[in-house]
Amino acid sequence: MLIDTHAHLDSTEFDEDREQVIDRAIQAGVARIVNIGFNRDTIPTTIALADKYEMIYAAVGWHPQDAVDMQPDDLDWIEELISHPKVVAIGEIGLDYYWDTSPKEVQQQVFREQIRLARRLRKPIIIHNRDAHQDIVRILREEKAEDIGGIMHCFSGSWEIARECLNMNFHISFGGPVTFKNAVQPKEVLAKVPLDRLLIETDAPYLTPHPFRGKRNESAHVKLVAEAAAQIKQVNIEEIIQITGDNSINLLGLK
Repeated sequence: MLIDTHAHLDSTEFDEDREQVIDRAIQAGVARIVNIGFNRDTIPTTIALADKYEMIYAAVGWHPQDAVDMQPDDLDWIEELISHPKVVAIGEIGLDYYWDTSPKEVQQQVFREQIRLARRLRKPIIIHNRDAHQDIVRILREEKAEDIGGIMHCFSGSWEIARECLNMNFHISFGGPVTFKNAVQPKEVLAKVPLDRLLIETDAPYLTPHPFRGKRNESAHVKLVAEAAAQIKQVNIEEIIQITGDNSINLLGLK
């Protein structure tokens, strides 16, 4: 079962042809897509997408870039939505030190609050991490995130960081960059991640894999990520599809 564990198909970039994008995913063998709602605008559209399409599930959370805009009732709203039958995780949450849109201390506080919520509700979390590896690991450890585990989305860190995340009960997910010729580190890390903790994703419409790099990404391209993972792991693609699909189902409770 080919599963895209991270997409943004509610993005306005798909407004003209969303139905066709989803049809192409189905034709490519994609059986499940987890769509991510991460602020006031995208959480409702993500839920609407999950309600409309049987194959689409939802994760809801508050993105670190938008942390400065989060209000206390937004956390209450996320908690209410967790009872939705197709909401499978809290995310994407985490830290982003690349874009200077929210102060670091605000990002960290919002991150901690959502980990605590996830622990209380027993939901896995989906982690966004950009240029914040040490703080991510430290906060996950301090907040006892290993109790719930989750996904390190589109992992870009070193093997040392990946190993710490694996030790805290997290799965490591890879996207389009593992197909890039110059992406040495993601390939080296993927080669070392145990198969039973490996996931694949697109992050559509972003991070489009080779040979479509530079164009809009879509969920059908998760098969290209699977092919790259199979080559790096030196197994056949059917095994990668089966294992990553099983991992996704077991972690997120996809039906």
